[in-house]
Amino acid sequence: MKKILDIKEAIEIAKKIRKLNETIVVVGGFFDILHLGHIKFLEKSKKYANYLFLLLEDDSKAAREKGKHRPINSQQDRAKVLSSLESVSYIIMLKNMTNNDLYDKLMVEIRPDIIATTQGDPYVRHKRRQAKLVQGKVIYAVKKIQNHSTTKYMKLINVN
Repeated sequence: MKKILDIKEAIEIAKKIRKLNETIVVVGGFFDILHLGHIKFLEKSKKYANYLFLLLEDDSKAAREKGKHRPINSQQDRAKVLSSLESVSYIIMLKNMTNNDLYDKLMVEIRPDIIATTQGDPYVRHKRRQAKLVQGKVIYAVKKIQNHSTTKYMKLINVN
């Protein structure tokens, strides 16, 4: 089964899943240097639905939001690593997602039952709006796991 998809492929698969009356949970992020916090988040999120769709941000957005030394791993490399996880059903390779309207449109097309996030997510307001658009809900899959972040690990190895 092909797990790494472009947006068009993901929309088609989501439609097929809907016809089977099965559920979808969506998560999103950079997932640059995979760590325990990511694994726990993905495993807990998957428990809420039959399928977990992971929206993987592109390299240009990582550089804009996280800084000039990011990402450490390319989007393609991150996708390959994430595709090895049992909890991840599909990875959607995002490209040029520059505004909220583009994310809203994607959510309307996929129509997830659940959008999973972590406590303290700065984008939770947008996720709540998107969940409302598709008559879904936002869940907090995990609390923010202390001492596990890509930024922290980068500081430990002096990348920044």
